[in-house]
Amino acid sequence: AGFDLFQWVAAYGSDHFHNDFTFYYTAARIGVTHGWQSIYDLGLQQSELDAIGSRIRIAELARYISPPPLAWLALPFTLLPYPLAYLLWSALLLAALAGTWYLAAPGAGRARLIHLVAALAWLPVIYALQLGQPGLFVALGVAGSYALLRSNRQFLSGLALGVIVLKPQLGFLLPIALLAGGRYRAVAGAAVGIGLLLLASAVNVGPHGIAAYAQRLSFAADVPVNRQLTIALVIGGLAAARLVQGAIAVWALALAYRLRKQSSEWMFVLAILGGLLATPYLHLDDLVMLGLAVWLYLRIPGRPRWSWAFVLALVIAAEGIPEWGPLPLIAGEIAALLLLSVAALSHQADDAEHHKAVDAVAISSRDGRRLR
Repeated sequence: AGFDLFQWVAAYGSDHFHNDFTFYYTAARIGVTHGWQSIYDLGLQQSELDAIGSRIRIAELARYISPPPLAWLALPFTLLPYPLAYLLWSALLLAALAGTWYLAAPGAGRARLIHLVAALAWLPVIYALQLGQPGLFVALGVAGSYALLRSNRQFLSGLALGVIVLKPQLGFLLPIALLAGGRYRAVAGAAVGIGLLLLASAVNVGPHGIAAYAQRLSFAADVPVNRQLTIALVIGGLAAARLVQGAIAVWALALAYRLRKQSSEWMFVLAILGGLLATPYLHLDDLVMLGLAVWLYLRIPGRPRWSWAFVLALVIAAEGIPEWGPLPLIAGEIAALLLLSVAALSHQADDAEHHKAVDAVAISSRDGRRLR
């Protein structure tokens, strides 16, 4: 963990600007000076990049294509010189990681601290920190939603999912999983939180901004590197991949429905894992959500003891992506969904046996009363 943090600081020292926060910062500056409808204007983005001395040229992966709320979040930082703004943004990301760990990590005492140190040593996390990516903010919001749901504050739990709008591909299945799981007040909260932010975004950027955003997303969908960690890598054809991804999303939601009477960890794990397999757009830093799913799974009571080994293999598969590519991780995620399916069927069988036993007791009691 210490070495990874050193590498992060060294990377920042050698080049302040080659990270994604640069684009959030410039988009916020465009919004203030040229109007929020212009934040997706590539010419203005280049002008702002030049104005802050970044030496970055607009390219396939070097442009602002995030939803407006991310630029709003960066707005206060534009009052500061860029180097200081990046440092404070990074401090917030570290705080988000600590908050996610506090709310979601399993165990107690020193065992929990091991999870925090492991997170800081995990490549997806350190890469997300280096890039200044908002995935850790999304992870914190989802962990907060989980904690609120556990304490039976369903509406607030759903409201916390509004953070998904910062990076929708990281948690788009969560509100639907809550619906499948019968947490209707949480769904109402999510509808309010997400709906208000979407409405505010539409009003903020207007028809011109919406059209420009749609164009940027369409372009991003055709950039091969954006699909390299998705199941499209295995399927090949984009249309076929979309069908498979849709089927996986339905599969994960069906499991959430099947396990709706179990602890809330199941819904979150299935929605996150299914979403990572179903998303059309995924990068290494986005796998911070896989880490959150792992923590939540390890909190499930009665899970198999050997599941530790499987979880560790999944984490190592993500760590080694630069060495052996994404196929081991994709295979591991599919295997995880299959194992969760077995668990769902097992729970259904247990529930059926329980109901039979209850019915048998009721019949026996009724017959006993008749004999008397």
